[in-house]
Amino acid sequence: MRILLAEADIKLAQTLKGALRDYGVLDEAPNGEEALELGRLYDYDIILLSLTLPGPLSGHEVLRRLRAARITAPVMILSEASQAQARIESLKLGADDVMSKPLDPAELLARMQAIVRRAKGYSDSVLSAGPLTLCLHSHEVQINGQPLRLTAKEYAILEVMMLRRGLVLTKQAFLDHLYGGMDEPEMKIIDVFICNLRKKLAKAGLGGLIETVWGRGYVLREERKVAPAVQQSLMRQAAA
Repeated sequence: MRILLAEADIKLAQTLKGALRDYGVLDEAPNGEEALELGRLYDYDIILLSLTLPGPLSGHEVLRRLRAARITAPVMILSEASQAQARIESLKLGADDVMSKPLDPAELLARMQAIVRRAKGYSDSVLSAGPLTLCLHSHEVQINGQPLRLTAKEYAILEVMMLRRGLVLTKQAFLDHLYGGMDEPEMKIIDVFICNLRKKLAKAGLGGLIETVWGRGYVLREERKVAPAVQQSLMRQAAA
């Protein structure tokens, strides 16, 4: 996942960073202006937005402007327990959920994952494509019940492709997802990651799941029936 956190409370922000570090790329915005700018610039899987932010833009104003700009990324509002009316207003403005402080990191993660699943059209934490399954909570990947060992980058690529199945993802989109605009390597590294991921999938008997859309990027589709001779050829290539 790619997450935007806009929280001015330094102690709380540090706690959330520790809880979220294993769940994807995390960008931070210390005020409303930066939250709005980043929200417009990147395609976030979820935005965690505090109502109380320094500067002229409150959390409500950031949310209002994001929705006015047709930014559809899910937004979870982080509010003070005493802000009951503000929480109601947040939902009216287009927030997907509201949590009161102090926050329970475990509950926050569970709610985040549920929101992202719903936004992508899934109702459960396990995604599947044919015999391939991916658990968003445990980061486990299996094919026909057998574990598939992936590097962190390979897992992140497979996760975003399964969440956005059927959509063509550009190499720049992968770079943004993996590195968050920080110390990005050359774009050709994405071809390397995809190649290694394809080899592992094919070796496990699931070739042809990731397609190249020439001049645009890559797309993950449902498993298609592959002729035995073609499947054997894919497995030989993966073993080479």
